[in-house]
Parts: sequence; C-alpha cells; structure tokens
Amino acid sequence: GVLFQHGALFSALTVKENIQFPMREYLSMPRSLMDELARLKIELVGLAPEAADKYPSELSGGMIKRAALARALALDPAIVFLDEPTSGLDPIGAAEFDELIAKLRDTLWLTVYMVTHDLDSLFSVCDRIAVLGKKRVLVEGTLDDMLDCPDEWVQSYFRGKRARSIPRPDTKKPFRV
Repeated sequence: GVLFQHGALFSALTVKENIQFPMREYLSMPRSLMDELARLKIELVGLAPEAADKYPSELSGGMIKRAALARALALDPAIVFLDEPTSGLDPIGAAEFDELIAKLRDTLWLTVYMVTHDLDSLFSVCDRIAVLGKKRVLVEGTLDDMLDCPDEWVQSYFRGKRARSIPRPDTKKPFRV
C-alpha cells in the first residue's frame, strides 16, 4: 500500500468509497463485504465510524492522513510506502500518527518504507535508515550508523540544531552537537 504526502484521496468519493477503491479494482467481492472491510479499516486507523460518509473536503488534515492510511491498508499489504506521512500535521498530531504507524507496523507485521525529513518520525517508526544524497546512498543502517558516518552532510543532518531535541533511543538524552 502507498500513503501519499497529501493523502491523494479522490475528492468526489467518500472516505468509505476511497478505501473501497483498491478493492473494486483488484478484488471480486460482494458490496456488503467491501462495506464491512472499509468499516474495519476506518476503525483500525482510529477514525470515528461517521467519517466513512464524509468527503475529503470535510476532513481535517489528520483525518485525511488516517483515511489515506486506511486506503493504503485496504488490500492487507505486507509492505507500505509512506511519503512524508506527518507533513502538515502539528507536533501533537504528528506524534499520534507516528504512534499509529508503529502500532500498525507491529500488530500487522508490516514492513514500512518511509520517505521523510521529520527526524521525530524517523526515530519513532524506523529501525533502519538510508540517507540519499549526491545522487547515491550516503549511508544505510541503524541510527548509530548515521551518527558514526563521517560524511559532513549526514553529520549536519543528524547532529544539527534541529536534531538537538531528539533523544537517543538508548539513553533518552538529546544528541550532542
């Protein structure tokens, strides 16, 4: 499944219909079963049942992200691709969305590929990281591998001013610049 940065929900379809879209395209099942599966996906991502009949224009930014995540999970994929999943969310909403992604990853045994510049999301959700730059992979590995990488850009990214507030997983203390 794929979660696009801005949700990419079809504006003329309700949340339920957006979630059912991949089911209609790839599966052959009765409408009643699609309705039930959409209801389950809505519940799975923490949306209220009444969100099913709302159109994207009636949703908040966080609700759009959750509806788009429900659609990404519609076909029960083993792998989900997330493009800037917390972009546009406030810090509280972003943290809640990170927790949801991590919970779904663990309970559904998902492999999550995430493109993000949000270090909080990166550290909350990912256990392996690949940094792309200079037209190649600069470093790939764990957070410690990122911190040990001698590349100047990688060091600036992970130890710069914006990284100071991010606690190291092993100590819960902020990184030292």
